[in-house]
Amino acid sequence: MIKLRKVETSIFMALVARFALLLGIYSLLRIGFYLFNISLFPNVNTSQLLIMLLGGIKFDISALLYLNSLYIVLQSLPLPCLYNTFYQKICKWVFILTNSLGIAANLIDFVYYQFTLKRTTGTVFEQFAHEQNKLKLFIDFLTGYWYLLLLFILLVFLLSKLYDAFSIKQPNRALGWSYYLMRSLLFLLVAALTVVGMRGGWRHSTRPITLSNAGEFVQSPAQMSIVLNTPFSIMRTLKAVSLKPVHYFDEKTLDSLYSPIHQPSDTAAFKNLNVVFLIIESLGKEHVGALNKDLAQGTYKGYTPFIDSLVENSFTFTHTYANGRKSIDALPSIISGIPSIREPFVLSTYSSNKTTSIAKLLAEKGYETAFFHGAPNGSMGFSSYTKLAGIQHYFGKTEYNNDKDFDGMWGIWDEPFMQFMARTINTFHQPFFSAFFSLSSHHPFKVPEQYKGKFPKGPLEVQEPMGYTDMALRKFFETAAKMPWYKNTLFVLCADHATVSFFPEYQTIPGAFSIPILFYYPGGNLKGKLDKSVQQIDIMPTVLNYLQYDKPYFAFGFDAFSKRTDNFIINNNDGTFSLYHGDYLLLNDGQISTALYNLKEDRLTKHNLIKKEPEVLEKLETYFKAFIQQYNNRMIQDDLTYHPIK
Repeated sequence: MIKLRKVETSIFMALVARFALLLGIYSLLRIGFYLFNISLFPNVNTSQLLIMLLGGIKFDISALLYLNSLYIVLQSLPLPCLYNTFYQKICKWVFILTNSLGIAANLIDFVYYQFTLKRTTGTVFEQFAHEQNKLKLFIDFLTGYWYLLLLFILLVFLLSKLYDAFSIKQPNRALGWSYYLMRSLLFLLVAALTVVGMRGGWRHSTRPITLSNAGEFVQSPAQMSIVLNTPFSIMRTLKAVSLKPVHYFDEKTLDSLYSPIHQPSDTAAFKNLNVVFLIIESLGKEHVGALNKDLAQGTYKGYTPFIDSLVENSFTFTHTYANGRKSIDALPSIISGIPSIREPFVLSTYSSNKTTSIAKLLAEKGYETAFFHGAPNGSMGFSSYTKLAGIQHYFGKTEYNNDKDFDGMWGIWDEPFMQFMARTINTFHQPFFSAFFSLSSHHPFKVPEQYKGKFPKGPLEVQEPMGYTDMALRKFFETAAKMPWYKNTLFVLCADHATVSFFPEYQTIPGAFSIPILFYYPGGNLKGKLDKSVQQIDIMPTVLNYLQYDKPYFAFGFDAFSKRTDNFIINNNDGTFSLYHGDYLLLNDGQISTALYNLKEDRLTKHNLIKKEPEVLEKLETYFKAFIQQYNNRMIQDDLTYHPIK
């Protein structure tokens, strides 16, 4: 019998010590997971593994705080029975039982990973919900992998013994009101720290960590499973959407209707142009006067005079849309050609799928690649996503390193940060790819003190800071125009999503997704406007085809400059799909079509034509089914890259 010398300590120190014990066990489980599946991770060296082990602690803290939330409450509440022996025995059993589940889940993935190549997610419950022989499956698993059962028993036994190594020291005096006051304050502190640990950070600009955040510590999506732990993966995806495979068409018919594989169109030489994406926070198309010359009986001026001037010297299209309504939807759409369907791609169970991106493809051509966002590093999960997207350099608030330009809420004001971006880009070797994501035109809609009263306020709060960001863009272009790389650069300006609207023309479903998309090449003659619908996921194939990229690649969008007329737009909000083709908009709830509008004749979408134009309805439903089949099946099969048919 193992007998450990007990350490007498305070209840909070015992809590910290036991939590540290759990972190140690989870690190051992992570090493065991890696060693058990080492043949599936052939390119991991020792330094990379160490980074993954250290990065994994963040996810372990989150998972363990969730699992032990009841135990933490029981140990922290200012109750008179806190030091009662029976009460502490109950607490111990809560601790052992909940953490036994976490250990078991991690051990199961030692072998289950080999079949799925992913950590188990919340969809496992749905996957086995209809199995009639669950007990037999469980027994077969224990029989086939008996050594994992032995390891489980050993770890739980070790956990129990080490738990008893700490005994709770009784207070030396009677429990008076001062004691309960102090305990109440400590309870609030523990609760606050627990929430911070569960979220993975305290900043308001940082979303609670999810699976995709593991990308910050790896070289490829497949390695994310080393960083993650199974309880975290399950808990973070319990409410995640599980896509269903569909088979509306045979493969040949499907590819003839719609294929996300793009083939090079000719053998012309590749253009080594620099590429800069400028993604502007909340820049709905409504705010740009040059794109709305028909509003207010032709008197509307908008709130972006510089972007207006850019429109006149760029190429754009009559109808341009975002693929989502949130910032987190934008980057995969713009940089990887992957829209968010039903939920943000980076928060989905498919975020660890192998993907490509315009950055990866251009890097293969010798491009230096970078991403600029003035928020604290880690905000919105952008640093994790950009690493998975193959972007080599990340420049955020940390790299800017001057808090006097901090807006007090989201990050560095757009004007100074864009000047920093221009100077930094000037140090890159050509050709390069850079993407910038602004932040000043965001709630609470402020401008720097020295610019108060300088920009029109308009009927919407967002319009004053939009004027400020427009000015920041003007100054960026003035600086960039003096630099040697400027005329050899293709700029793409768009928004992450639209925002609140004032005019009735934008208080519609199409209006809610309408954003500007501009292609500006100061060294060429890329000017004009085409009567066509274009979306964020079209940006990647449009730019690559304009550069005459000479290899096949994967992207869900279309080449906007192509003469093809079978392109369509797709987006989803709260479960309702919108598909735009030609002059028409189709609404579908995922099962049946609910509305059909002719946007050329009915911009305010008041006249549902679903029963009046059956041929148009059938055509748009065919495109919708083709997209869903490609999207669902490829997501499920982890088939989001081009690979030659063997």
